[in-house]
Amino acid sequence: MAGDRLLQTMSILVLTLSLVALLALLYDIWSDGWARLDWEFLTSMPSRRASSAGIYPAILGSLYILMVTAAFALPLGIGAAVYLEEYGGGGRMARLIEINIANLAGVPSIIYGLLGLGIFVRAFGWGPSILSGGATLGLLALPVVILSTREALRTVPMSAREGSYALGATKWQTIWHQVLPTALPGILTGLILAMSRAIGETAPLITIGALAYIDFTPSGVMSPFTVLPIQIYNWVSKPQVAFAENAAAGIIVLLVLLLSMNAVAIVLRDRFQKARA
Repeated sequence: MAGDRLLQTMSILVLTLSLVALLALLYDIWSDGWARLDWEFLTSMPSRRASSAGIYPAILGSLYILMVTAAFALPLGIGAAVYLEEYGGGGRMARLIEINIANLAGVPSIIYGLLGLGIFVRAFGWGPSILSGGATLGLLALPVVILSTREALRTVPMSAREGSYALGATKWQTIWHQVLPTALPGILTGLILAMSRAIGETAPLITIGALAYIDFTPSGVMSPFTVLPIQIYNWVSKPQVAFAENAAAGIIVLLVLLLSMNAVAIVLRDRFQKARA
């Protein structure tokens, strides 16, 4: 009992310290950046003058990158998870793939940047474009999507599969009509978590050649781009205090975007769970 109370006390203490540190950080960012948050800041182009600089191209670039990342990681990740969980069995090849996926989840993001630079930018000739950036972040998000999708598929009761087989359905019909819809809330949650990680990544995009300063909006997937983390990094590196305030305002926008994605994930998960109940 004494050990349990000690563990409980230590857990509460660590949780309290973490929350205090987080709140202090959020307060510091808010106090520095709230004055710069207005419609003009959100819709203006970057500028060498801090008072007139905005983040409009960075917001568009972040949204474009997220769409390409999702389009790359979602079908590949779900397909790989379905194969490993439903078809792969416990064979040697399946175990080898599982080990490599688990290892890929822990690889530093800069390695993915070097991989994207070699494959997408140079070998495929896509250049430092939105397509290269999205595909690179798709590689980074792929292990998270695969692992979360496999966990979601494992939560589907075996009785649902056996009932479908008893009615004469094939394996693919069972997966498509029974397993995937039941596992969809978990799959969506994993996808949003992967996208949440991707939206805050800077190192892979800098490695493939994303721009720190652009005065135009992206016109397509082959266009040069910048994203919010790179724009914030660029402002933080400047010595003027006004640019630090811009960076704080950019961090607030990034946090709002991140929290909005998590909120959408929670709403979608609850709706699909209620629909399947």
